[in-house]
Parts: sequence; structure tokens; C-alpha cells
Amino acid sequence: MKLRKWQSECVISAIEKYKKNRHFLCLATPAAGKTLMAAVLAKELKGVGLIDFVICFSPSLTVANSIEATFSKVLNARFDGVIGALGKSYTYQSMLHLNEEFWDILASHKVLVIFDEIHHCAGDSEDNVNAWGEPILSYIKNKATYTLELSGTPWRSDTLPITLSEYSDLNGKIKCDYVYGLSQAINDKVCRSPNIVLIDNENIVITKKETDTQTFTSFIELFNKNIISYSELVQNKTALKYILRRAINKLQTIRLLNGNAGGLIVASSVTHANDIHQLMTLYFNQDAVVVTHKQPNATHIINNFRQSQQAWIISVGMISEGTDIPRLQVCCHLSRVKTELYFRQILGRILRITQTSNEQAWLYTFSEPSLSEFAHRLDQEVPDQNILKNEHFSSIDSNNTKIRSHVLNNNEHEDDIKKTTISISDAVDKSSNTNDKIAYIDIIGNFRQQVINTFNSPF
Repeated sequence: MKLRKWQSECVISAIEKYKKNRHFLCLATPAAGKTLMAAVLAKELKGVGLIDFVICFSPSLTVANSIEATFSKVLNARFDGVIGALGKSYTYQSMLHLNEEFWDILASHKVLVIFDEIHHCAGDSEDNVNAWGEPILSYIKNKATYTLELSGTPWRSDTLPITLSEYSDLNGKIKCDYVYGLSQAINDKVCRSPNIVLIDNENIVITKKETDTQTFTSFIELFNKNIISYSELVQNKTALKYILRRAINKLQTIRLLNGNAGGLIVASSVTHANDIHQLMTLYFNQDAVVVTHKQPNATHIINNFRQSQQAWIISVGMISEGTDIPRLQVCCHLSRVKTELYFRQILGRILRITQTSNEQAWLYTFSEPSLSEFAHRLDQEVPDQNILKNEHFSSIDSNNTKIRSHVLNNNEHEDDIKKTTISISDAVDKSSNTNDKIAYIDIIGNFRQQVINTFNSPF
């Protein structure tokens, strides 16, 4: 099997490291091909008798099933855990339910244990370990013959250390055994060069008690004043219609050359996803499907979309890190989650090269302070290049440029995301009575787009 240069180098590096240490950490940008590299490494170790079995852990059932398929193909053997199989792929969640008899295999056989997106597992002692890190420290760290840790985003949103990882004493940075960054992947034509579009508006009016109004010239100014929350903006119909139309137009342009290209919309909640689906299908007449954790056939929905030519899939926490849908080329990031870890993971969903005639990748999101910082941080990693430009566009509805939308209160969209939001009325006047708990946001100015058209990130 022909590997990419980085994959071959990483396999060689791991085998060499295993001569003196049982743990190996590979940091490779999303969409670089970590799973294939891991499978080939397992095949090499099995071929020379250094391991008997392989056990894989990953964040979701969709990813676990993909790993099983890849390892079964590369190893040319069953990988479903039944008699005669060379291993099995599990989720981190299932790891919590494995009994003592299962872990005995690490003492009686030579086992390679692989952790996909290891940053989900936190802690290096009993004092700071999380639920997924604890079994690793108790059963695997000192008992597995070898371990392989994989990540495309090598940090956590909290301050806990990543399990099985080492950190520099000087600056606290994670120590890597092999690194393959996005800049290398783009240069090697392994990943697409992405474009990040930050959507802003020049005239936002907040109205309370009819006469109490405030005007803002950007979303960042609005958020910095704590007038509304980001979760309220992504539910605003005017803002939603604009960002969805920009993404739809971009995907339609891409599909002129690549009819198989698809788009992903990352929603904030199940209700939010259904609202977006109504806009996409009824207002924009788009072919779209919703997938959430509440659907028992979620994995089937994702697989069907992966193999189809359907234009859009709207997801709540189901298509993030590790979920391989190479035909995705446009994404709308409308999740309430605003960490850099999640931002880069979502971006990774549209980076995988498919060898088509159009390999563009576009991510659309609103110009919220944190998201804007993450995008500019990536941009700043490209020295001596003028890669920022502003494009001005009119409001989305030429016949109805002023659309008043009710700002939702705290509990109206909390069906599956347990995160407190502050209504506009609460933020403006916490002493107001119940009759004052209604405020309105008018987005009446021209929308602006800041396009970050390439970057050279280490991850």
C-alpha cells in the first residue's frame, strides 16, 4: 500500500521509538490520513511479531466504525472483536463499561492500543483524571505493549494535561514524537487551503421598552458590551438568512465543477437544527438533511449522506472530529461552542482532498470576538502575505432589509445544550420586571464579509 511521505516517516519513527519507549504521540492536521497511518503501523508491528492484537478507542461510534473498516482492509483480517479477529474498535464511552476480564488481555498478550483524538482523555494522576483518562492510567499506561496517541488539535479547553502526554518544562507545550502540520499538508496537496469568512454588520439596533435603543456598528462591539449572547445571534432569522445564502451560493458555484461537493451546517441545538432545516428547504429550496444524537439511525444518516450527492447536512454534535466525509467543502459554524479546539475541528471537516477539479474549502461564521481571534491567529501564522480583504454586501432581503426578530429567552432552545444564555433584557437591566423581559434586535445595515483566504497553521 502506497503511503504519503509523512505517513511513511511517522511509521518508521514510531517503530524506532518503540525500541525504548512504549508510548508514541502523533500530531497531524485533520484530514491528513492518521487512521491509515495507524493501520499500516499496526500491520508492520504484527508482521514482525511485536504485537498479537490491536485495540482502538475513539470519540464517537461513527469514527469507531470508520476505524474498523480501515483496519480490517489494511490488516486483511476481521477487526470486530470476535474469535479470529486481530482487534476491535471501541468508543471512549464504551471503555467505561469494559470489565476486568477484558483488560486481562494486556497482561496475557502483546497489544497495541490506539487512541484517536487523545485530547478527550485528561489527567496524569488520580487527582486530575477525567472519566476517559482514568481507565488509561489504571489499565493501559503500564500494561499495554505499545500505545499510539493521535490528535489533530493537541490541546484542551481546560487546563488539564492530556493523558499519556509529556509537556515541556520551559513553556508547557506538549511534546510530540511526530508532527505534520496544515502548512505541510497544503504544500503536499494532502489538504485543501481553506478560506474563512467572518460575517459582520454595520448597523445593529437593540430596542427595549420602545424608546430605549442602542446602536452598534459591529457584532464584536455588540458582544463586548454583553448586550446579547452569541447563541441569540445564531438564532436570529435575519442573520441566519444572510449567512446561509452566502454559503449556499458558494456551494452552488463549487458544484458547477464538482457536482458531488457537499455542505455542513453545525447547529447549536436540535431545535436550532430543525429551524435551519426549515429555512434551507422551504425558504431556500435546498436539499438538506438533519442528523442529531436524538436519532437512533444517526450513523445510517451520515453514511447515506457520505455516499450520496445531497447538498447539505445539518448536524448537532454528530459531524466533528474524525468524521470522514471528504466531499464536504463548505461549512457554516453556527454552534454555541466557541473554543479554539472546536473551531479547528470543525474546519477540519472541509479540508480533505478528493482529487476533483475544484478543491476549494470555505467556512462561514459570525464575527464574534473569540471566533474572530481564532481565525486571525491562523492568519497571522502566514508572514509577509496580504491575505485579508473586506467585501461589502447589501442586506439579504432587498425588499425587506429591516426584519424584526424576537430575541429568545433563556430556556427556549435548551433541549440538549446545557449552557446558560442571557436574554437581552437581562443584560440591559437586571432589575426590570417580568413585563420588561422582551427586547428586539434589528439588523438593518449592510452585512460585511472579511475573508481570510489562506493560512499556514502548524495544526
